[in-house]
Amino acid sequence: MTKTRRSAAWYGKLDKDGFIHRSWMKNQGFPDHAFDGRPIIGICNTWSELTPCNSGLRDLAEGVKRGVWEAGGFPVEFPVMSLGETQMKPTAMLFRNLLAMDVEESIRAYGIDGVVLLGGCDKTTPGQLMGAASVDIPAIVVSSGPMLNGKWRGKDIGSGTDVWKFSEAVRAGDMTLADFMNAESGMSRSKGVCMTMGTASTMASLAEAMGMCLPTNAALPAVDARRMALAHLTGKRIVEMVEEDLKPSDILTRAAFENAILANAAVGGSTNAVVHLLALAGRVGVELSLKDIEIGSDVPLLVNCMPSGQYLMEDFCYAGGMPVVLDELSHLLRRAKTVLGGDISAYADGAECFNRDVIHAFDAPLKHAAGLRVLRGNLAPDGAIVKPSAATDRLLEHEAEVYVFENIEDLKANIDRDDLPVTPDTILVLKGCGPKGYPGMPEVGNMPIPRKLVAEGVRDMVRVSDARMSGTAFGTVILHVAPEAQAGGPLALVQTGDRIRVSASEGVLELLVDEAELSKRRAAWQPDPPHYTRGYAKLYVDTVLQADKGADLDFLTGKDTRPVTRESH
Repeated sequence: MTKTRRSAAWYGKLDKDGFIHRSWMKNQGFPDHAFDGRPIIGICNTWSELTPCNSGLRDLAEGVKRGVWEAGGFPVEFPVMSLGETQMKPTAMLFRNLLAMDVEESIRAYGIDGVVLLGGCDKTTPGQLMGAASVDIPAIVVSSGPMLNGKWRGKDIGSGTDVWKFSEAVRAGDMTLADFMNAESGMSRSKGVCMTMGTASTMASLAEAMGMCLPTNAALPAVDARRMALAHLTGKRIVEMVEEDLKPSDILTRAAFENAILANAAVGGSTNAVVHLLALAGRVGVELSLKDIEIGSDVPLLVNCMPSGQYLMEDFCYAGGMPVVLDELSHLLRRAKTVLGGDISAYADGAECFNRDVIHAFDAPLKHAAGLRVLRGNLAPDGAIVKPSAATDRLLEHEAEVYVFENIEDLKANIDRDDLPVTPDTILVLKGCGPKGYPGMPEVGNMPIPRKLVAEGVRDMVRVSDARMSGTAFGTVILHVAPEAQAGGPLALVQTGDRIRVSASEGVLELLVDEAELSKRRAAWQPDPPHYTRGYAKLYVDTVLQADKGADLDFLTGKDTRPVTRESH
């Protein structure tokens, strides 16, 4: 028995309501037979000129439409909020959950049977997946794709990663401001997301590892004609998924999340993947905790891309992309269904590596046991994370006195003081930058090295905060400390001169202050007054979960697949 399509409640009725729904759509020139009961496919587009990463999605939407029409569907494109990581203040992460709400409610309110998610920039992919999973109709991802490699003075340069290096070189006097400005014009040479293995490419890679997009989606450059062809094939496939009733809940299983964790380790993926995977798991009802991130701790680093390596996403694509990585991980991958209907193992079929310096074999990795480490202790009772593949090995086992910045303004005002009382061994601590504190948990955890130490040649120090860091960043940076300072976590009690012990091998983050002293400080502590008292930002601060729960809003966890029964007329 054929299942009644969701769109029939909007466009299949031979009454006043059906008349209104169909006739208004016909003002765009759609003929009668477009409403003959064929699947109606929504194209959820985060295109925006304020989100340069996603500026090519208008074109890709046309490719999706071609595929939908070819397969006998009816494509309808609709906009949702677009989150420009480099453009939004105070941070795009503040609005990830708002995008998820926009996607969820748009899908629920409109008469579509399946949805293609067009995203790319860091928060758009997880936000769209969270929203679509909460409604649970057939859904598939098409990413905008990475930019072409940056070029400057005859060498490749990578967005984010080289920006940090150039900036520190200017501060150290090793690079002129004129050269710094000149490099800017060669950094972003085409549409697309960061060409490093930043958060955007990480989330595209994990979408592929989870089977939520077609193979090769992660690495094809944004301006490569093959990405338009992929969009066409995706449009064709979503119509078939509607016929098969293949939904996110069929694909986003516990096994899929474990595959994502394994893949994140192998590609040297962003620490931001942690909060996004935890939040997405909360939407689909999969039990996933920070402890589960340790599944990838012993997985070797295979992909030699910045910031953990030397190459860029264009090179990763030409070397074979994610199918090669999944082939190398085949003995570890869990059996999991994909948007193609079969097992994830099919994504590695025919995979061939064309450059082993870019994608290493599992038994000859770039680095051993390079997956994210989860740290716990009296400073982070609910956990913190560190990325060994981008850190300095000797600093992953470290104990020293700390210097504390109470908030981001304190850091900016004092980091370049010539008399700042720090040494290369000092541990820098930043408070007030968690989900509630900033608000939005910005990418400021990779604090600048104090200028006086940069001048001495220091390029890495242990840094601890309740913030995040860019997926393009590097260093021995301990992030997502939970509970955050603003929520009264132990981080709020740290004072300059205290000692902290870090051990990535033991999974330890300890504040070496006795409990009596901490109790005294706790009794005197008061949270900072809220930065926002109205609108979405207030709703966010009042309801956001901590980092170890994915920083989703508490009332958005789970899903609601009930049909809409009340008419708008």
